[in-house]
Amino acid sequence: MNTFSLGLRNLRRNYRRSLTTLLSIAFGFAAVALFSGYTKEVYLGLTQQAVHGELIGHLTLSKRGMKQEGRLKPEKYLLKADEIARIAELVKQAYPTARVAPRLALSGLASNGKVSTIFLADGVAADDMLALRGPRRNASGALSAEAPAGITVARGLAALLGLKEGDDASLLVSTLHGQANAADASIIDTYSTGNAGLEDKALFIPLALAQSLYDADERADRLTVLLPDIALTETARQQLDAAFTAAGLDVEIQTWQELSAFYRQVKGMFDMIFGFILSIVLAIVVMSVSNAMSMSVIERTREIGTLRAIGLRRLGVVRLFVSEAVLLVGLGCLSGLLLAVVVRAGVNAAEFSYVPPNGTARMLLVVGLDAGKMLFAAVLLGGLGLAAAIFPARRAARQPVIDSLAHV
Repeated sequence: MNTFSLGLRNLRRNYRRSLTTLLSIAFGFAAVALFSGYTKEVYLGLTQQAVHGELIGHLTLSKRGMKQEGRLKPEKYLLKADEIARIAELVKQAYPTARVAPRLALSGLASNGKVSTIFLADGVAADDMLALRGPRRNASGALSAEAPAGITVARGLAALLGLKEGDDASLLVSTLHGQANAADASIIDTYSTGNAGLEDKALFIPLALAQSLYDADERADRLTVLLPDIALTETARQQLDAAFTAAGLDVEIQTWQELSAFYRQVKGMFDMIFGFILSIVLAIVVMSVSNAMSMSVIERTREIGTLRAIGLRRLGVVRLFVSEAVLLVGLGCLSGLLLAVVVRAGVNAAEFSYVPPNGTARMLLVVGLDAGKMLFAAVLLGGLGLAAAIFPARRAARQPVIDSLAHV
């Protein structure tokens, strides 16, 4: 006996109830698929922003203790030229195509000659900056090797000081030894940080100029490593940690996930929302399938008794109802997938945009497809759908044949 063929006929026999159950599964699965696709694009955008937009790279190397004690005792925790060379050599031995970029962070006062405000600067060589920006190398805010005193300023900071491209600004900082030092710089470009908290403070400065201002010739507070592939991040961390230990270098390694608190917070929030939505969909599916199977058992009690009387075993009855549940969930998930593809195409074509939390620029609302999460949801829906069908099916199969045939 082909149980799936019989199951399909039974579903068609009461098509209204079957259609209602199927649609509830389809809309639930479509909601899960669309949200997982949206979060996938959000995670991808946040990754690109952290690695290439904020120039965090894949790994950040510094002397152990720099994060806690470096601001109090900077001279002790800065990497010297020979240490930078040794670390870069070890990185290149493990990953010949990796990029190692020395960095130096500064803070102080920026002035247009009349008004001053605080700034947070990041010193990096122009060619290293282009390499770290990767696919964003053509975006605004790049330093130029032809302008050793040229800086790029966040648009909020430029507006605060009334500066534009081509104007000059004065930078005042406290040196490594606590003395005041100043230098004139020319604004060669402005850019958006994408972070409302840094938009009126941030700027990029050539590494050589930063070292001169800080009186830290050829030294850096950290090295940013750009690997050939982001998937190598954790493997490279472990491999380089072992290499530095063997070479007697006390180097702390941090990944881009550890340094990007915004990425971790947003991902944790969306993962929690996804779990909440999935739990609601699962509850709807369980109740829908359980209700459909229970009603079917009640309506077909005499039919079940007849089948048992002509020799169908209890397991056969269970298998018959389970096949109906499998068809319901399977068709529901397939319909939900088709619905999600259609809605996704419409949303992407509409080009909706929004300003994300803590952001400064509008972003397109893009929905992708997360095959992994959709497969996980489909398997989970199928498993719970089967569980919801088994209980009423077992109850029907355990009824005495005489009672079933006498049922009115």
